[in-house]
Amino acid sequence: RPRVMGFVLTISALLIVSTNLLVGTALLKLLLKRGCQSWCFVLNLALADTLVGVAITGLATEDFNNKFIQGKTRCLLRMSFLTSTCMASILTMFLISLDRYMAIKMPLRYSLMSGKWKTTGSLLAVWISSFTMGFLPDTREHRWRDFCYIKSNRCLHLRCCEKVTHDIAIIVLYCLLFFPVLSLFIYMYLDILKIACIHHKQISQIRQTSSRPEESSHGQSQYHHHHQHQLLRSWSHVKALRTVGVLIGCFLVLWSPFFVVCIVHLLCRECALKEVLENYLWLLGLFNSLINPLVYACWQREVRLQLSDMFSCITNRLLSAAP
Repeated sequence: RPRVMGFVLTISALLIVSTNLLVGTALLKLLLKRGCQSWCFVLNLALADTLVGVAITGLATEDFNNKFIQGKTRCLLRMSFLTSTCMASILTMFLISLDRYMAIKMPLRYSLMSGKWKTTGSLLAVWISSFTMGFLPDTREHRWRDFCYIKSNRCLHLRCCEKVTHDIAIIVLYCLLFFPVLSLFIYMYLDILKIACIHHKQISQIRQTSSRPEESSHGQSQYHHHHQHQLLRSWSHVKALRTVGVLIGCFLVLWSPFFVVCIVHLLCRECALKEVLENYLWLLGLFNSLINPLVYACWQREVRLQLSDMFSCITNRLLSAAP
């Protein structure tokens, strides 16, 4: 059983790391070309998901070497690193959604708030918050039992809890992280959907007006052209948000079962949900780090073109190097 899980984790880690590195390289090239703040956040998401894959390799190694004794410190470091990188991935997705929301809802303020230092500050806040939430519970020795199985000085697994001595604290931690973020996601997308419908109607009206030149003066035509340009620019942000929408949808489908069932497990010990959490739902959530780069590779036109250029360049070099 542990070797089967170790094999599954190894394949998952290889796919997550390789896919995110490939898409991350394409994002880095786009960032160097355009220098857009949004690409910085997406690149940070690829980095966080890559580190999730690296953290999974530690769990796979533990499954293959389950006969060897693992110390408590090593157990906690692995758990903390995995938790921190998962939180960084979740918070970065929220940051991407917030960036798109502000670009559509408050375009003037968004242009003022965009900048190298503010982007750097936002990313630093994400990583500091993630590592604080990931490593802070390990600072007290009596909480070791809350985060990993420890039996005969051996870390059996890092996925669920054998005995939780601070149920309320962990429930509050999950609620403060997941459910408010979920509520904000829903609010932002409903608000953006309303804005998108209004912009679509305005663009249709302007196009109908501009198609009747005899009914409009030259000044009105220039005004309509300028207004249409602004609406089309905002509409491009709405279209780019579709990719973020798919990203958030995959996140909800893959992580919601784990968070919900984990809270049910903490509140109802007789429900026997530990094995479901440990062997299925936890692994399902980690697959979100594999889905994220695939979403951008399939749905984002700029990323698709950049990947195509990269593969074309590699193919041409291989053909030119062939005898």
